[in-house]
Amino acid sequence: MDTGTLDFNARATLLVVDDTPDNLALMSALLRDSYQVKVATQGEKGLRIAESTSPPDLILLDVMMPDMDGYEVCRRLKANPRTRDIPVIFLTARSEVEDEQKGLALGAADYITKPISPPILRARVATQLSLKASADFLRNKNDFLEAEVTRRTMELEAVQDVTILAMASLAETRDSETGKHLLRTQRYVKALAERLRPHPRFADFLTEQNIRLLFKSAPLHDIGKVGIPDRILLKPGRFEPHELEIMKSHTLLGKDAIQLAEDWLGKPVEFLTLAKEIALCHQEKWDGSGYPEGLSGDSIPVSARLMAVADVYDALISRRLYKEPMTHAQAAQIIVDGRGSHFDPDVVDAFVAVEREFQLIAESFPDSDEDLQKKIEFLAQAVAVDV
Repeated sequence: MDTGTLDFNARATLLVVDDTPDNLALMSALLRDSYQVKVATQGEKGLRIAESTSPPDLILLDVMMPDMDGYEVCRRLKANPRTRDIPVIFLTARSEVEDEQKGLALGAADYITKPISPPILRARVATQLSLKASADFLRNKNDFLEAEVTRRTMELEAVQDVTILAMASLAETRDSETGKHLLRTQRYVKALAERLRPHPRFADFLTEQNIRLLFKSAPLHDIGKVGIPDRILLKPGRFEPHELEIMKSHTLLGKDAIQLAEDWLGKPVEFLTLAKEIALCHQEKWDGSGYPEGLSGDSIPVSARLMAVADVYDALISRRLYKEPMTHAQAAQIIVDGRGSHFDPDVVDAFVAVEREFQLIAESFPDSDEDLQKKIEFLAQAVAVDV
């Protein structure tokens, strides 16, 4: 549409629906100098023209027609999303107030009684076409703005997601874990959440929005490992007691780092709230023997309970510098054995129900030998520097 011109009515297309040939000839004669005029002698034909790929800009509609009267034609036009924005002007010999009220109530833009006054007809047609052009312009502008807002929102979310993965990957490059761990664990968490969504214990929390936020925040579960010294983080053997305590502090470091980012922003962020829960509590155990706070049962956030199963499973099936990977069956048995001690029993039941999905995720995002080699090289360099 050329929004810079005021000549909204130039060669607009009008549809005249009337069962009387003389009336159609008269309307055509009055309007064809200014508009393209299409005609229909029946309501059904008028509807077909209105619904075509070249719909009219305005419809002039007789009321009294056989088979389908003008009121029914108007009702159908306004009920159809493809035709509801086409203005309708009734042209009729029915001049009672009730007839006009009925036509306007059905959505007609105007109601002109016969005999027709040519100047009034032309003026009212021009008015309705101008109003339609203005409405179309605003509607198109709104559609464009909505599409632009959607596009920019998607761009911001994409940037946000990439930033999260970049931050999480930074922590992972300093760990002995391999590169696809983040991608796998966030999908494990989503699979568990979707399985548990209808469960009475989880239904209030596991909304579609929260599941989306869980997926987004899960990669930040080990962000606190950035703050652990290399001599401990990269140690291939067992930790000494004091080293283990330092290693455990990654949960607090992660939560504090995310909190600091939120403080800098100056307002709470939904997915960061879940990220803080996961970072702080994913090492807690159902029986209270975990860390850092020794939480137990339902006092452990749901987000962390889901992450606990996802994280342990992936660690078990993954090759590390100091161990070979377990089979799915071996890892699954350890998860099941931890039901009610390490893990929330219902979360373990959900894991059993979606075991095959876990396997498919692991197969879709496998670690390569190149990933492990890079870890070995990085470890060697880090140990050399530390020495």
